Amino acid sequence: MTYRSAGELARFLECALEGDAQVRIRGVAGPERAAAEDLIYLDSPRHQERVLQSAARCVLVSPGVRLPGKTLLLAPRPKLAFARAAAWLSPLLPIAEGVHPTALIAATARLFAGVAVGPFAVIQDNVEIGAGTQVGAFCYLGPGAKLGAACRLHPRVTLYAGTEVGDRVTVHSGAVLGSDGFGYVTDKNRHWKFPQVGALEIADDVEIGANSTLDRGSLGVTSVRDQVKLDNLVHVAHNVEIGERTLIAAQTGVAGSSVIGRDVVVGGQVGIADNCRLEDGCIVGAQAGIPSKKTIRRGQTVWGTPARPLEQFKKQYAWIARLPKLGARLRNLVGDEPPARLEGPGTPQDSGSGTDE
Repeated sequence: MTYRSAGELARFLECALEGDAQVRIRGVAGPERAAAEDLIYLDSPRHQERVLQSAARCVLVSPGVRLPGKTLLLAPRPKLAFARAAAWLSPLLPIAEGVHPTALIAATARLFAGVAVGPFAVIQDNVEIGAGTQVGAFCYLGPGAKLGAACRLHPRVTLYAGTEVGDRVTVHSGAVLGSDGFGYVTDKNRHWKFPQVGALEIADDVEIGANSTLDRGSLGVTSVRDQVKLDNLVHVAHNVEIGERTLIAAQTGVAGSSVIGRDVVVGGQVGIADNCRLEDGCIVGAQAGIPSKKTIRRGQTVWGTPARPLEQFKKQYAWIARLPKLGARLRNLVGDEPPARLEGPGTPQDSGSGTDE
């Protein structure tokens, strides 16, 4: 285990230090679970008592905060500095080391320097894997797939034929990249599969959560740009485009040919129908539903089904919450009379032919 001093960490983070620069730090933790040699952080005054009671001796805080008895590292954004410190103090464990003898690697595959392949991985013809990439146990890389440098494929990731992945991409267990999209043309009593022969292109510094699925384009390209982060159980359909730095939370589904811009935030369990457009910087609240061909404007925050601007949603939701009381008041006014009978063709009481005359 490697120890660092508070002074070394301050230099790495380029932040000021108040207290003992020789305090030893070995890792990061939450206040309640931290040992004396763990780093913790404080980014809200309401958590100050938790931090004061913690065994941790070194704390990342905003300038001006006072915590008696603690060594302080002063950073304008303590949570961001904590994330950087965590990566420095606790490097990621290797997924694979060397090339395991049980891995099946085609003779035409190209593996650059430092590539590691875990047990029972299968790497097919003309696959290309960049320097320093790690491929976990039981992964499958189909013919012609390309992986950039310094990628991390956790166990049981599948790349269909021709899938292209950039540099420093992390893919968690069970994810499937490049599968067929869901496209059919119906004629009489049969569904004919529409061709799913396009591409899936994933850019640099992307992270894809466990059991997520990204389809190839039908005739075109499914595109995921730099620094996109997808949570677990996210589905991205064929011909979808996702812009730089967008975040999508778990169990969200994005239907075919939708376009999501840069710096978009999508909450969990959101349903985005086909041919939608989410412009740059918009936010979609959890469990929202976006109907086909709808556009969410730049910077807008929406919620609900169908998704609508947040202020409008909150007003409408407040009225919905009042409906039981309003219903009771209405019954007091008009009594519990049954609803009026429906008259007209097709109703149970209608004895006509059911055709308009």
